[in-house]
Amino acid sequence: MLSFLDLKAINEQYREELIDAATRVIDSGWYIQGTELKAFESEFSTYCGTKHCIGVANGLDALTLTLRAWKELGKLKAGDEVIVPANTYIASILAITENSLVPVMVEPSERTYNLCQSNIAEAITEKTRAILAVHLYGQLAPMPQIMALAEYHGLLVLEDSAQAHGAQIQGRKAGSWGDASGFSFYPGKNLGALGDAGAITTNDDLLAKTLRALGNYGSHEKYHNLYQGMNSRLDEIQAAMLRVKLRHLDTENQHRREIASLYREKITNNYVRLPQTEDEHSHVWHLFILRSEHRAKLQEHLTNSGVQTLIHYPIPPHRQPAYKELSALKLPLTQQIHDEVISIPISPTMTIAEANRVCETVNAFEPSV
Repeated sequence: MLSFLDLKAINEQYREELIDAATRVIDSGWYIQGTELKAFESEFSTYCGTKHCIGVANGLDALTLTLRAWKELGKLKAGDEVIVPANTYIASILAITENSLVPVMVEPSERTYNLCQSNIAEAITEKTRAILAVHLYGQLAPMPQIMALAEYHGLLVLEDSAQAHGAQIQGRKAGSWGDASGFSFYPGKNLGALGDAGAITTNDDLLAKTLRALGNYGSHEKYHNLYQGMNSRLDEIQAAMLRVKLRHLDTENQHRREIASLYREKITNNYVRLPQTEDEHSHVWHLFILRSEHRAKLQEHLTNSGVQTLIHYPIPPHRQPAYKELSALKLPLTQQIHDEVISIPISPTMTIAEANRVCETVNAFEPSV
């Protein structure tokens, strides 16, 4: 079976570097908020092109804490509306509702699956205070247009960059466009830790200072608590792992682009729809998504042919039991996307021969068989 994503093989490439990094942390005797975290924050902020990077425990915390910080700073209040794509992973919605804010879910662009300027504009009301721009599957949302719209209406912009490490438009990377950005370093991400990890990037000095306190029990100084904070810190081991893997991120992303280019050239089956991209560098192909009206049969065919697939995501947030109050929303494109998408293997360790095998297997699919 060709696995969807072989994390063991990905990390095996850097085995000695990772062991050296872990040994360095173990031997230091300092395991929380030490030199590895400071070094990673500096290196990742430089990579993204921002002044600040604040390490946190995971990607959900990165989004939740940023919205919370804006509330503490008086830029948001309970009941304010946040525009968000309806076809995102549920974490984007959880961060909004955890802060007693109101998610305004809008249909995405059918071409890119990301937010589009016109749908955002139609959703803006007198209660709108922020846009949560999700860079889904590894492709940047149209950030120049989103930022122009946000500036015109005086809105905050939070990027959800969990799937877009290294993606860029006009030379600006994910994480450097909005007022802030949340990143996940879940092991399966393009930049993946060896456990849960996350970060926030921003150019806002006051926001960065507030975030550092909120994620550390609400404290800038030990035993002095300015806020009712939480414990959300990126630990030294994961920071050290991420420092190793950050050095290889651009090379891995380029390999993903090569696999994606091969797929887009050689998959010719009329029963599947290929993903689109605005330009080569705007996409880092965290996932390669096909769409098919015959998804169940396609997945069965691929499984029986020895190709593992996953579905990201089978149920949209507004149809989840957790958000039954949103179940009446009419979002036909979002529902169609969630009913039809299927993810095929793409990874930095995948060979061209394996990619060709996937193409041949997809092309051999016949729904009537």
